[in-house]
Amino acid sequence: MSSEPKNLPELREVIDRIDRDLVALIAERVRCLDQVIAVKLREGLPAAIPERVEEVVAHVRAEAKAAGVPPDLAEMLWRSLIGWSIDYEEGHIKSAKS
Repeated sequence: MSSEPKNLPELREVIDRIDRDLVALIAERVRCLDQVIAVKLREGLPAAIPERVEEVVAHVRAEAKAAGVPPDLAEMLWRSLIGWSIDYEEGHIKSAKS
C-alpha cells in the first residue's frame, strides 16, 4: 500500500482484499487441522495440548512485535482461533471414537 492518502472507498477495497486473503489463509489452516486430527487419532493424543498452545502464543506475540502489530491484539486473536481449533478437533475426535 502506498504512503499517499487514499479516499475511503479505495481504502475499503484494500481492507476487503485483505479480508479475502485472511479467509483463504484460515481455510488453509482448517484443512491442516483435518490432517492434525488424523495424526492425533492415530497417536492417541488429545485435542488440547496446553504447552503447545503457549508455544504458539509466544511465537505469535514475537512475530507480531517484529511486524509492528500490538502483541496483545495478536494474542487475543490467536487464543480465540486456538480455542475454536481445539473445539473443532475435539468434536471430530469424539465422533471418530464413537
